[in-house]
Amino acid sequence: MKLAEALALRAEMKTKINNIHSRLNQNAKVQEGEKPAENPYILIAELDNVSDEMAKLIKNINYTNCMTVENGVSLTDMIAEKDVLQKKISVLRSFLSETSAVVNRYSNTEIKILSTVDVVDLQKKVDTMSKHLRELDMNIQRINWTIDLIEK
Repeated sequence: MKLAEALALRAEMKTKINNIHSRLNQNAKVQEGEKPAENPYILIAELDNVSDEMAKLIKNINYTNCMTVENGVSLTDMIAEKDVLQKKISVLRSFLSETSAVVNRYSNTEIKILSTVDVVDLQKKVDTMSKHLRELDMNIQRINWTIDLIEK
């Protein structure tokens, strides 16, 4: 199985666990004398099975990420860089939005509000980071589709 397939399977398992969660909540209580639509004990057993499978799969994904190295950089390190870069770009875009917002003055006697940074320069830096993020993400995706999942 390719790493990308394992990641898709992990997402399916997460969805399945969320579904079981919902079904358990729907069958948590019944009116006296009634039976639940689904047996909660069977749902709990299903939750146990899916959780155990998912834990094994996540361990294998994490192990594969650690053991997969390209140009001296592990896939784990690439993912960490991608996650941090996404957050940094998000913060800077929000900041740029705030600093670029126009403040209307109704007369020349009102205080003039100015940006605290060079917006154009910072936008160029964010654009460069965004390009690096796209390239990094494409490289990670390429690796995910070419590397086999390592099972421990």
